[in-house]
Parts: sequence; C-alpha cells; structure tokens
Amino acid sequence: MTDYPSTQAIRVLKENKIQFIPHQYRYIEHGGTRIASAALGVPEHQIIKTIVMKTEDDNLLIVLMHGDYEVSTKKLARIIGVKQIEPASESLATKVTGYIFGGMSPLGTRHKLPVYAEKTIFNLEKIFINAGKRGFLVEINPNDLKKCLEIVEVEVGIKIV
Repeated sequence: MTDYPSTQAIRVLKENKIQFIPHQYRYIEHGGTRIASAALGVPEHQIIKTIVMKTEDDNLLIVLMHGDYEVSTKKLARIIGVKQIEPASESLATKVTGYIFGGMSPLGTRHKLPVYAEKTIFNLEKIFINAGKRGFLVEINPNDLKKCLEIVEVEVGIKIV
C-alpha cells in the first residue's frame, strides 16, 4: 500500500526509520479491536489498543494493551503508586494526544505522556497499532516501539471472556 494517510504517528515512524506496513479498513463506530481483527484477518491479540488513563491527581498516561484484554486499573494503580486510575474522557484524550477517539496512537502525541505497555506485547512477532486515524493501523515489530517511546512494561492485562 503506497497511498495512506500522513499522520503525526507515521512521521514519527519514518523519522525513527522504523519499518511498517500500513493497513486501512472500514472503521465502525464502537467496533473496537474486534472489527479491526476481522477486517485485517489477524488475531485480536495482535491488535494493540492505545488507552489514555487519568489518576486521581489528574495525571495522564497511556496504556498499550492487547485487543482481547482489558486493563486491571487496581493493578496499574498499585504499580504506579496511586489510589485510583480510570480511562480519561474522550475529549481529554483527544486534547492531550491530538488524535480523535478511535484513532489514538501512542506515537506523535501532542503532549508527551508516560507509556505503560502490557509486557506480553513484546513477545509477539508483529503487532497492529493505530497510526493516528480511525480505520488506519500499522503493522510493526513491537520492539520497534521502544525506539521511539519510553515504555514501562507492566503486567496488568485481564483476558476478556
């Protein structure tokens, strides 16, 4: 695919000389990683969600999680030393990242946020992560994320049943 959006996330990948394969699919509102998985024909486990979270002190951070998992906010709060953590509102997430909800990427965010990633993401050969636009993912080696993001690996995933 040679014709794909030129987002801030794509610029970050190119600046860091990270190889990627762009994938576009028909975005469906509230379809989540299940729709992306079906459209691309890959396991939902390889689709990585970018979730903006907020602590009780209004500190913001990003969590990268497998599509078929959710974040244990209790475990994450314990790890980062806060009492409470929850997903940020759509408007706040958009404001700090510069990306529209459903098109969030951890790459090229408007404000630099701490990034926590589920440890097992880095065991995968390849992942599909949002590239800054709804219906637009890039296929990359997960370890390449560490070349352009400061990532803290955590174990906070809960399998969605």
